[in-house]
Amino acid sequence: MIERLHTAEKMSKIVKHNGVAYLCGQVGEGDTVTAQTIEMLSRVDALLAEAGSSRKQILQAIIWLADINDVAEMNAVWNAWMPKGFAPARACGEAKLGRPELKVEVIITAAYED
Repeated sequence: MIERLHTAEKMSKIVKHNGVAYLCGQVGEGDTVTAQTIEMLSRVDALLAEAGSSRKQILQAIIWLADINDVAEMNAVWNAWMPKGFAPARACGEAKLGRPELKVEVIITAAYED
């Protein structure tokens, strides 16, 4: 069974199937990469909790930065947020994001328990 949560015309915020939760891309508000990353990861926490998952169950993270030179700043927040020993498979690259003010976006795939 596939379960879709917060479904709108173009996407669902969470799609759950066979013990895996797929989150739509998350961004944050703020003027800096640090501020946006903190808020973005807070939104990830809320969606993971709603899906019955947590940071420790993240399988994969795909992170997009508007400027790859901001990777160290983003990583400082990410590393403090991610529990030690639970790092997921991860990719990080540079991309033009959906709005000019956005500096970072993450796509999360995580396991959940029924």
